[in-house]
Amino acid sequence: MLVGLSIRNVVLIEQLTLSLRGGLSALTGETGAGKSILLDALGLALGGRSDAGLVRPGADSAVVTAEFDLPPDHPAFALLAEQELEAENPLILRRTVNADGRSRAFANDQAISVGLLRQLGETLVEVHGQFDTHGLLNPQTHRTVLDAFAQAASLAQRTDEAWQRWRQAEKAREDAAADLARTRAEEDWLRHALAELDQLAPQEDEEDSLAERRAMLMHREKLAEAIASALEELSGERGGERHLSSAQRHLQKVADKAGGRLDPILEALDRALAETADAVAEIQTLSADMDLDVGELERIEERLFALRAAARKHGVTADQLPALRQDFAGKLALIDDQGDLLARLAKDAELARDAYLAAARELSAARAEAAARLDRAVAQELGPLKLDKARFVTRVEQTGEADWGPAGIDRVVFLVATNPGAEPGALNRIASGGELARFMLALKVVLARTGSVPTLVFDEVDTGIGGAVADAVGERLSRLGAQVQVLVVTHSPQVAARADQHLKVQKDERGGRVITTVSQLDAPERREEIARMLSGATITNQARAAAESLMAGRA
Repeated sequence: MLVGLSIRNVVLIEQLTLSLRGGLSALTGETGAGKSILLDALGLALGGRSDAGLVRPGADSAVVTAEFDLPPDHPAFALLAEQELEAENPLILRRTVNADGRSRAFANDQAISVGLLRQLGETLVEVHGQFDTHGLLNPQTHRTVLDAFAQAASLAQRTDEAWQRWRQAEKAREDAAADLARTRAEEDWLRHALAELDQLAPQEDEEDSLAERRAMLMHREKLAEAIASALEELSGERGGERHLSSAQRHLQKVADKAGGRLDPILEALDRALAETADAVAEIQTLSADMDLDVGELERIEERLFALRAAARKHGVTADQLPALRQDFAGKLALIDDQGDLLARLAKDAELARDAYLAAARELSAARAEAAARLDRAVAQELGPLKLDKARFVTRVEQTGEADWGPAGIDRVVFLVATNPGAEPGALNRIASGGELARFMLALKVVLARTGSVPTLVFDEVDTGIGGAVADAVGERLSRLGAQVQVLVVTHSPQVAARADQHLKVQKDERGGRVITTVSQLDAPERREEIARMLSGATITNQARAAAESLMAGRA
């Protein structure tokens, strides 16, 4: 709740500090004393529009500070945490306005945007009356308010979760359909390209082996001549094998007389003979390979050129053709599989939609039942508030699928008709200022246990009423004050008499300047102020007695 309000240099207020309590606080004073200035100052601290005209003449700037004592789970702390700002109790909001109209905002001495200050303010205070109003007057809040009254938080959460699952299922289906459409657009080309590669049947490292074979065949005559000469040198009548064998025989004859000195030499000759025999065998094999069909060179060249042409066509190397063929085959298999996948995803999305609708319709039924209860409860409050001919209607309408969302399939709006037979309309368009405040009072009394805003301000909720109706307003404000903090600007002695805290706003002249002051009244001072409200400028003993009676009977 709001526990402190400090105002400096705002219009007629030079320096003012208020300590506020819970329950019902009444602000009274003569017309023009400056009660509206207090509300303007509070609105400034809550993110309201700044204006250079709010700065007291002769001052450089105006400063308003509002201090709130809040429970740890209050939404204001979550807002600050989202912005990575320190969120601790008490929450102190401050707004400064320079003489040129520029303003700055702070939360616990941390600079924040005016937009964030306004968001914080909307979670802390609701103002109802002829000045700035939000909260229940905003149709976008009506559905949330009704859900809270219906105690349908679990149903609302289940609907939200079902919506998210449906959206995810739809996205998966849409993504798969888009992928399938893109792939099918190139399906014919893929099948043609794959058929060509299947016919070509490229092999791993085939280009290199074909190039080597082609190079060898292109120099076949020179190779054959060299091979023949090498065979002659190694295995002919005067070849290397014959000489090595002869040398080995000569040494073996005298090896036993050399004391083992010839053994390494004989072993080396053995190795040389073996290596020479291997070389001869390889040369003979190569010679046999050279003795091929004359047309093989042409066939190899045709194959090599075909591989390279296919590689150029697809922008890859010849060695990459086998992998490219596998890629094309995989894409075509995916096309064949995607048809089944798409059908499965469409079925999943349909089931998710059905689950969402089931949850949303259950929530809708709870809203319809709660709407009827809310209308009856508000109707019971309207009669004593001199709104007995008025009608409050909570309209729950199911929307088209295009407007469905995480909050369900309903549009919820609070409507009123102030005259019998009139068509209900929006609250702020049908009701006058005084009627509007009393409608808000009736609603707030009914909804007191469901809201998270800890402080309510009613500005002249008693406009145009008196007697028993004013007493009914006071009784409801007092009852509401038992649930949340209530501040009321009032001209009604019946309302003021029920207050737990009474603040008097008045103008004083100091040093030739008029300033607005606020004082907290004790019991005797309250009696005098309520007597003034009853009798006017001249306070009579009868008025004092009547004031005493009102104060005594407020409980």
